[in-house]
Amino acid sequence: MRLIILADGAVGNKIARYLMNSYPDDLLLIVTTGINEIYLEAEKNGFPVCVFDSEVNILSRLDSDIDLGVLAWWPKILKSQLLGAPRKGFVNTHPSLLPHNRGKHYNFWALVEQAPFGVTLHRVDSGVDTGDIVAQKPIYYDWCDTGETLYKKAQAAMLELFCETYPVLRTGNYELRPQDPHDGSFHRASELELASKIELDSLYRASDLLNLLRARTFEGHPGCWFEQDGSRFEISLKIRKVI
Repeated sequence: MRLIILADGAVGNKIARYLMNSYPDDLLLIVTTGINEIYLEAEKNGFPVCVFDSEVNILSRLDSDIDLGVLAWWPKILKSQLLGAPRKGFVNTHPSLLPHNRGKHYNFWALVEQAPFGVTLHRVDSGVDTGDIVAQKPIYYDWCDTGETLYKKAQAAMLELFCETYPVLRTGNYELRPQDPHDGSFHRASELELASKIELDSLYRASDLLNLLRARTFEGHPGCWFEQDGSRFEISLKIRKVI
C-alpha cells in the first residue's frame, strides 16, 4: 500500500498516529495544515511530511504512484488533479451518518432535525459528501445530548471506525454503497446563525424548541439567541435525566 494522508485537528492527529504506529511502511506522505502536532510527530519519527501549500507542490513531492488517499478531518476542498492521483481514490472521514447532514454543522442539524446520527467513511467525488459509502458507525443519542456531546461522540467514533476499516481498505476487498442524492440533507455553514435565532413572538412545539436550544449548546461557542429592545441574548440548555 502506498498511502497519502491529509490530516488536521484532533481526529486527524490520532488517525495519523495510528498509521505511523501500525502501518508505517504504507505512508508515502503526510500532509498537514501547519507546523502542528501532526507535523512535529511525523518529523520526529522520520516520516515524509509537509505543510499544504498547493496541490501541484504536493504531487511534485511524490516519487511513486499512489494507491490510496485519506482525508482525516481535512478542512480544504481538493481539486480534480490531486483527487485523481491515487489509484483507488480518496476516502474521507465525515462525522454524520450519510446521506443525513452532508456539509457543515452535522451535530447541530442532527438534533434539530432529529436525524439518525453517526460517522462515515466515503469515497470522495466532485460533490460535497456525496461519494459512495465505504463504512459507517451509528451513534445513539438521547435527550441529555447537546451539540457538544455529539461532537465529542463523533470524534471518538470516527477514530474507532477508521481503525476498524483501514485493514480492509488496504486490501481493496470491500463493497461501496452509493448514496441516494435525493435522500438525507445538506447544510451550508451560512445557515447556522439564522437557524439559531429564537423568534419571541413565534409559536414552537416544546420538543422542537428544546432540540434547537440543546443543539447549539457547546461550551465556549455561541448559543441560540434572541433580540429585544436593541439587546441580544444567548441561551444554552442542558437536560439531565433524573429517573
